[in-house]
Amino acid sequence: MRVLPWPSAAAFGFGLLDALDLYETVRTRFAAGEQMHPTQHQTVTDALLDGRRTPLWKANGKELKPQFWPDQLTSWLSMPLATEGHVVGILFPQITAGAEPQLVDRGRGVKDDDFFTAVTEDRYPDVFCLLPSLGDHTVLRERLGGLAHQGVVMNHDATATALVLKEAVARLDA
Repeated sequence: MRVLPWPSAAAFGFGLLDALDLYETVRTRFAAGEQMHPTQHQTVTDALLDGRRTPLWKANGKELKPQFWPDQLTSWLSMPLATEGHVVGILFPQITAGAEPQLVDRGRGVKDDDFFTAVTEDRYPDVFCLLPSLGDHTVLRERLGGLAHQGVVMNHDATATALVLKEAVARLDA
């Protein structure tokens, strides 16, 4: 299955930025007046300006993260952007602080709530009415469901998590 990228904001948690040694790069550029994506929550902006690296959370348990424009992935974080990709498998990640990174098999498959829809998408309004309503992604769900899939438990140890992700990719690619 071939996929094409959609140019939208990317989010990286403070822990990941810190683990990749990118926190100070982001903080310095932002403090110097460069702008971040407007969907970034004000508490994240305040934390960056104050130099706080502790993860921030919404009341519903969702992490608040710095938000980047797509071009900032390259210009700020030195991450090249892909123009297309081929899906060979699906990873179902679970991030648990303090847990041992490992591959798990929970029998999970692709579900309806894995897709953005006009009903569930809360970050970008569907001004062009392009997002499908619930149930309109049956064919895509079936195609993705037919691919290899792997569950993976990760933590905030970038080195240990990278090793288990490498193993997961090798399994999916086999």
